[in-house]
Amino acid sequence: MGIPMRSPKQYLVVEVSAEGTIEFHPMKNWCRANPTEAPPLNPNEANSQALRRGFERLGWSVEETDTQIRFFKPGTTQSALEVLGETDPDLDQLDTPEGERETVFELEYQLRDFIAHNIESLKVDGKSLRLYVDDQGRDGIEYPTGVGPIDILAIDSDGSYVVFELKRGRVADKAIGQISRYMGWLITNREEGTKVKGVIVAKDISQNLRHAVVAVPNVSLFEYHISFTLNEIKAANAR
Repeated sequence: MGIPMRSPKQYLVVEVSAEGTIEFHPMKNWCRANPTEAPPLNPNEANSQALRRGFERLGWSVEETDTQIRFFKPGTTQSALEVLGETDPDLDQLDTPEGERETVFELEYQLRDFIAHNIESLKVDGKSLRLYVDDQGRDGIEYPTGVGPIDILAIDSDGSYVVFELKRGRVADKAIGQISRYMGWLITNREEGTKVKGVIVAKDISQNLRHAVVAVPNVSLFEYHISFTLNEIKAANAR
């Protein structure tokens, strides 16, 4: 099953200057000029997706528009968006109580990578899953589409596409709009007769979202739970 690739987007590092203005820098140029702050990758050799994952691991925020992928230093996203006039608070950040932080994935890519690594052990609608791989060998992690990257794109045992939208904390009903956008793009570009399903995964599913999903029967909701235990290991007996 082949899916047409999206047009390339600009990868830009966004900085707020001392005067309060916004500066945009091509990502690879910025990495070359700021090697101590950039991911530990060679920008002349690493591709843009690898650098993106490197920024995410360093705690940077990533925002997407129709034509750009923007990178914000930790703690600067809100101030930069306010200057840009595009403030759209992340519900994951606002709604997750302080006391729950130790029980959620600190960064969304951690949740994404955990699910992708264990995708074959999961089932949706009773169907087993595998990670999607396109004709160019590109896998379904952060899969690019014409409306933005899908967190995880999988295929079930019936050959249906399964779109994963991941939220590390609490999620409100706006997630329906996000996942519907990706599903709609797949429906428009898929091979005829192939079904498309959606899965929203979050630490806490809001009541509004539970009601909203009733009107979208091909979308399933899942909450994740983390259990962490330390087992003391006795030291070896001294001879």
